[in-house]
Amino acid sequence: QLQFVESGGGLVQPGGSLRLSCAASGFPLDYYDIGWFRQAPGKEREGVSCISRSADSKNYADSVKGRFTISRDNAKNTVYLQMDSLKPEDTAVYYCTWVVNQVQGTCVMTPTYNYWGQGTQVTVSS
Repeated sequence: QLQFVESGGGLVQPGGSLRLSCAASGFPLDYYDIGWFRQAPGKEREGVSCISRSADSKNYADSVKGRFTISRDNAKNTVYLQMDSLKPEDTAVYYCTWVVNQVQGTCVMTPTYNYWGQGTQVTVSS
């Protein structure tokens, strides 16, 4: 079964940090560009970051640039999202999924399929 399992969310104070993990199973992760997305209550899902198959390209939404860092370990079939300097507006359910593979250039935060796992809740509050 092809799936992603997100983990690492939780409750954190403003200014704190969390590291999210996205574990892939049922397929070789290194064939695909991968993205992180989030959805806050009452809002549409939005792209947060993406990383190319070989990790030579990374892209971030303006709202998280300089605070979030995406990485991957293809040997572990896992993608990570390090989130620092968290703000209340980062509160959302975070998801990972396939994004449209780019032959060259910067990865794009466009989901390939309408597939969403269970996500992991991130709550930033004092």
